[in-house]
Amino acid sequence: MNENEARNTNKRALLSGPYLIWIIAFTVLPLIVIFRYALSDGAGHVTLSNITAIFSPIHRKALWFSLKVAVGCTLLCILLSYPMVLAMKHLGLGKRGFSLFIIILPMWMNFILRILALQMILSNNGLLNLLLTKLGFEPLHIANTETAVMIGAVYDYLPYMMLPIYTAIMEINEDFIEAAKDLGAGGFTVFRKIIFPLSLPGLLSGTIMVFVPSMTSFVISNLLGGGKTQLIGNVIEQEFTTGSRNLGSGLSVALMIFVLIGMAFTMRHNTEGKESVVW
Repeated sequence: MNENEARNTNKRALLSGPYLIWIIAFTVLPLIVIFRYALSDGAGHVTLSNITAIFSPIHRKALWFSLKVAVGCTLLCILLSYPMVLAMKHLGLGKRGFSLFIIILPMWMNFILRILALQMILSNNGLLNLLLTKLGFEPLHIANTETAVMIGAVYDYLPYMMLPIYTAIMEINEDFIEAAKDLGAGGFTVFRKIIFPLSLPGLLSGTIMVFVPSMTSFVISNLLGGGKTQLIGNVIEQEFTTGSRNLGSGLSVALMIFVLIGMAFTMRHNTEGKESVVW
């Protein structure tokens, strides 16, 4: 290694120093503390009961509901994102900064404020029922229900699905689409054979960005579920605030294991998808 290469290596190491300190201080050390609590009881004895408690009836019920919300939210975000992104592309808005601005605009507002605004809209005397009443329809009673929690999750995490799909679709070479149309392919065939396979990396990235937070969230169910519905995140939050930190840490580790398994499965299919795009 010559002098210039050594100097460049030292510069890179110096520049990466703050990131390394940040990761150690705010990721590695907290994880060590969580695992320490998770693998011990109140007396400090080693135990796995805090982690296996995820399979108890009450925790299993919360975990199952969290999975339903996460899967449902992810599927709904996918079904909403593709038509919206394709409409933007068809209208010629895809390459304009304004369209991207519209996607990320909701992220600029505080998370709690967005959920509180949705709470007012979905309440029994809210804007939605007021509009339905004015139009002659029966009011909907979806406040403090599982449906409200699902709506809140989709409303909050939809931009995180749209952005990677938007990026992937906008990078598709138009020549591929035009060639398929010249060969007689219809709109659905173009989507199924070209757009969807080539946008899979963005779709899978969006799936991770939506599935993980929607499964672990607790604020949405607190505000929109009215305390009647509990995600596993609510159970963990309650254990840390009013219960046992050891049990809360154990449930957190168990949930982390589920999430890592899901991410590994997704990344595996991401790699296989890139290798098996069928034209």
